[in-house]
Amino acid sequence: MARILVAEDEPDILESVVYALGQEGFEVDTAATGQAALDAARATPYDVLVLDVMMPELSGLDVCRVVRSESDVPIVMLTARDAEIDRVLGLELGADDYVTKPFSLAELVSRVRALLRRRDLDRQAAAATTTIHHAGITIDLARHTVLVGGESVHVTHSEFRVLSLLASRPGQVFSRREIMEHLWQSTYVGDARACDVHIANLRRKLEPDPAHPTRIVTVREAGYRLGD
Repeated sequence: MARILVAEDEPDILESVVYALGQEGFEVDTAATGQAALDAARATPYDVLVLDVMMPELSGLDVCRVVRSESDVPIVMLTARDAEIDRVLGLELGADDYVTKPFSLAELVSRVRALLRRRDLDRQAAAATTTIHHAGITIDLARHTVLVGGESVHVTHSEFRVLSLLASRPGQVFSRREIMEHLWQSTYVGDARACDVHIANLRRKLEPDPAHPTRIVTVREAGYRLGD
């Protein structure tokens, strides 16, 4: 049974989320402050974290940043409808997905299930020892490591999946939808704008000059491909 931490300071929302996840068979712990969420995440090996952006003591973004520096646990952010900057920052800090308030409980449950399904598929793939070399990048699919020019580069779990897809067929153009479907291992793709954030993050980490990318190339009105 998957164990989930839900960090939310609004009691009505927290109660509803806990009930919905519990009905799906998940074991759910709760936190009403960012500090409590961080303490719990450090003390317990959760399968998924659900973090509200706006919380007392520490924001969800602060919790995300610290947790991501210490763990690869999947993270879903809960954001306000008009707070696009929070959604972008969450993805940049390593969150895997976000849900915009007000949200349906069925939508949140589907996001959590998608993350768990993706995690299980990644664990199965970890048994392989395939290594991809292209454009000065080395991707170890088993160890989930990336080297650029022989130097280790830290990428998030989602960024690794995006890069692995592009590297699986160098030169082929992948649309944003194809990238997001691969990311989720599902026809559910969430907000395709998240694809652009992952690409931008990868470019900052992999490109000699992110303003003039050569390793991850934009193909106008089509998508992205790995450069030569």
